[in-house]
Amino acid sequence: MSAFAYPLATLATLLILAVYGAFLGIVSRARTRYGVPAPAVSGHIEFEKRYRVQMNTLEQLIPTLIGLWLTAAWIGDVWAGLGGLAFAFARLLYARGYFAAPEKRATGFTLGLIATSAMLIAPLVAAILHLP
Repeated sequence: MSAFAYPLATLATLLILAVYGAFLGIVSRARTRYGVPAPAVSGHIEFEKRYRVQMNTLEQLIPTLIGLWLTAAWIGDVWAGLGGLAFAFARLLYARGYFAAPEKRATGFTLGLIATSAMLIAPLVAAILHLP
């Protein structure tokens, strides 16, 4: 089956990658603004907050994107698209909270974890139900 069978999953994937790309840009600008030259990853708390948002998002990409595409294949394009949209929105909430104060990141993190978990559990259940 071609990727054209999954337009919403494709768009959600691209949205998630755009959010991640925005975080890369934020970190790059923070390096200059707060005087943290590469390869340093510490030195100013405001830089470190932005760096942690970017790195935590990177850490979440593998399970999220795998779950998104397994959901598209096993459950459907609409559900994968919704899960991906929820994850992208959650990452933006996470960043907003973290930038304000690290202890305010929990809501965004939790919503992202729920979206990713749903996109991993649903195809797992579907696959188990289709075992011979």
